[in-house]
Amino acid sequence: MNEQKNQATVTENFYDGLLTVTPSPHIKHTATTTKVMAEVLIALIPAFVWGVIVFGLNAFLMPAIAVAASVLFEFLTQKLLKKPVTVGDLSAAVTGLLLGFNLPASDSYFLPVVGAAFAIVVVKQLFGGIGKNFVNPALAARVFLFLSWPDKMAAFPAPFDRAVVDAVASATPRSGAAVSLMDLFLGKCGGSIGEISVLLLLIGGIYLMVRGIITWHIPVAYLGTVALITLLFPQGGGFFDPSFMLFELCSGGLVLGAFFMATDYVTSPITGKGRLIFGVGCGLLTVFLRYFGAYPEGVSFAILVMNCLVWYIDKLTRPRVFGGARHGQ
Repeated sequence: MNEQKNQATVTENFYDGLLTVTPSPHIKHTATTTKVMAEVLIALIPAFVWGVIVFGLNAFLMPAIAVAASVLFEFLTQKLLKKPVTVGDLSAAVTGLLLGFNLPASDSYFLPVVGAAFAIVVVKQLFGGIGKNFVNPALAARVFLFLSWPDKMAAFPAPFDRAVVDAVASATPRSGAAVSLMDLFLGKCGGSIGEISVLLLLIGGIYLMVRGIITWHIPVAYLGTVALITLLFPQGGGFFDPSFMLFELCSGGLVLGAFFMATDYVTSPITGKGRLIFGVGCGLLTVFLRYFGAYPEGVSFAILVMNCLVWYIDKLTRPRVFGGARHGQ
C-alpha cells in the first residue's frame, strides 16, 4: 500500500511541471485595463494642455468636472447595484476626459455633470459595466447633450479670447467661418476643447499605436475613406480638390474620433478585417452626414451607428475554426 502511495506521489511530482489544467482564456498578457487606460490618458495630455492654452481656465474645468463626475457616478452606481467598485481601472476617467474633449470651453458647468451621468449610469453601468456597453459612452453623452442643449453645445470661445461667442451647430470651422488650414492643423481655431489641434492628436494617436494600445486598421481606414471621397468628390461640385480634402480631415472631431473614439475596444470589431470594414463605414457615414445632414459634423453619429453594427461585422469576419470545414462543405 505504501509503495503504491509513493509511486503515485512520484508520478504526480513528475507531471506537476509538465501539465497545468486551467479554465479559458489560455492566452495571457501583462496589459491590464488600468495600464491601457493610463496610456490613453497620457496620449490625450498634449491636446488637453493645448486646449487650456487656447481657451483658458474653462478648458481645464470642463474636462476636470467631467472626469470627477464620471468617477463619482461609477462609484455610486456600483455601490447601489452592489457590484465590485472598479473606479481604480481608470476607464471612467478616460470616459470623462473624452467627454470633456467634446464640450465647448464655456461656463455651462452642468453639461459635463449631466453628460457624465448619462455616459456612466445609462450607457455603461445599466448595460453591465465595462466591456458590456454597445456604444461609446462619451460619444453617446455628447449626442445626448447636443440634442438636449444645442445652443449650449455650440457656444464656442474664439481662440486666445476669453469671451464666449455663439457658433452655429458645430465647431467654428465647420460652421463656415474662415480659417486657414495651418490654423486648423496647429489648433488656432474655435471648436470643442480637445479637437482643435490635429498635430497633437496625431502625436497622441501614433503614441498609442507604437505602444500597441490600438492598431492602425480603424484610423487608417477611417481617415483614408474620408480623404478619398472628399478628394474625388468635393462638396459643391468639381473633381479632385486636395485643399478641400485636407480641410475635411483637419476640421471637426475627425482625428479625435478616428484615434480615440472609434478604436474603443468594447465597441469596435475584434478582427483586423472587421476593423477595416468598421473604419470604412465610419468614413462613409461621416462624409454623407457632412454633405447631406442638417448637422455639419458627422463623426459622433457615424461612430455610434457603426458601434451598433459591430456584432454583425464580428460575425461576418470571424475566422474559421482550426480544423473546421469551410462554408458550403
